[in-house]
Amino acid sequence: MNLHFAWPWLLLALPLPLLTLRLLPRADIDPAAALRVPFLTLLGGSGLLQSSARPARWRRMSAVAAWALLVVAAARPQVLGEAVQVPVSGRSLMLAVDISGSMINEDMQVGNRLVTRVAAVKVLASDFLRRRVGDRVGLILFGREAYLQAPLTLDRQTVATLLGEAQVGLAGKETAIGDAIGLAVKRLRDQPEQNRVLILLTDGANTAGAVDPLKAADLAAQEGVRVYTIGVGGDSMLLQTPFGTQRLPGGDLDEDTLRGIASKTGGRYFRARDTASLAHVYEELDAIEPASDDALRYRPTDEVYVWPLGFALLLTVLAALPLGGLRRSVSTAGVEPGHG
Repeated sequence: MNLHFAWPWLLLALPLPLLTLRLLPRADIDPAAALRVPFLTLLGGSGLLQSSARPARWRRMSAVAAWALLVVAAARPQVLGEAVQVPVSGRSLMLAVDISGSMINEDMQVGNRLVTRVAAVKVLASDFLRRRVGDRVGLILFGREAYLQAPLTLDRQTVATLLGEAQVGLAGKETAIGDAIGLAVKRLRDQPEQNRVLILLTDGANTAGAVDPLKAADLAAQEGVRVYTIGVGGDSMLLQTPFGTQRLPGGDLDEDTLRGIASKTGGRYFRARDTASLAHVYEELDAIEPASDDALRYRPTDEVYVWPLGFALLLTVLAALPLGGLRRSVSTAGVEPGHG
């Protein structure tokens, strides 16, 4: 049991009654007010004085113990439990991932094999999410429509799982970048202003949606949301055809718009042509928007001052009982009639 006093300085009051007895002058006793008892020696011989002295000693000891218990209770004794790590919320980070039809192009390499763009994003984004300790993370998937797949949460593992389950074309084959930004701003609006961050990954240009990407960027800037845009995909891709392997253009990535979005909101634009450069982008994001490293620990505390306080009350009640008078009655009843 780890016993701790919240206010240990109050224990200095323990010797206060003794100091009062030693330092303060005694009260003067008027001899004229004394009661003269001619048969004082007979009372002493019968043991009645001793019986009355014992309760006086008992009351004195009870008072001392009660005072000590009251001082201990005033110092607030506590029992401390084991320390518990409390998650600290750092940034509110929304991840918007393009799952339009073009994200199925195989021009990214993971483990010496070509994979689709969305597969590379899933692998590296999941690793990025694991490092965001203390951040609240949300997930938006967008194609022709933008959908909130996971609201802001400290459960980064669930967000990574939902990202891994995303399928290309689920939200349509076109790309609504402006709608994705607008949805992210709506979800980040209630978060602390300095911590609102959106990371948007896309491999194309805005071809759908009701909101123009640059107008959505203006709205994000007004709401204090920093947008980091990442252009995913190579400049060309290899495609197996009946006529052999052909190299085709990598896509219609609108880098100017992505740069404009980042510039308007105080973010940055990154180009990820392969998995190595995408991994480097995530490392740069970790440096620009570092995860919270604050350590917040909480120790459960049980207040136990009620125990010494209860015992002090019990001793006070016992000391107030007429034990001395009861003993004197018993002693008087035990005297033989012949001695009266």
